[in-house]
Amino acid sequence: MKKYNISVEATLEVIGGKWKCVILCHLTHGKKRTSDLRRLMPGITQKMLTQQLRELEEDGIVNRIVYNQVPPKVEYELTEYGWSLQSILDALCNWGEQHIIREYGDKFLVLEDNVLNRPGEPVT
Repeated sequence: MKKYNISVEATLEVIGGKWKCVILCHLTHGKKRTSDLRRLMPGITQKMLTQQLRELEEDGIVNRIVYNQVPPKVEYELTEYGWSLQSILDALCNWGEQHIIREYGDKFLVLEDNVLNRPGEPVT
């Protein structure tokens, strides 16, 4: 049995790293195909995206939905357990926005033009 010094270690073991929280934030806005996530996250490689999605699936955070069709179609969505992270993800986004404003003044100077960064715009 694994031992932790503090419970936040268990959280970071599941959602830590550069990309997992970003993936999860996008999935809070609905199912996404791998190609959708690559478009929304231009800095991630296909290999890293695949690896992160596999790990999130193994931890029960995301579902991988395979449609039996030609060409094959695969989508990812948050599981019920994954949705339990929403308050954490919201808090991280809010803190990050305040940090950007504190450091740079205008958040739009440093935030990419991305659907998650456009106020009032529906995300598909």
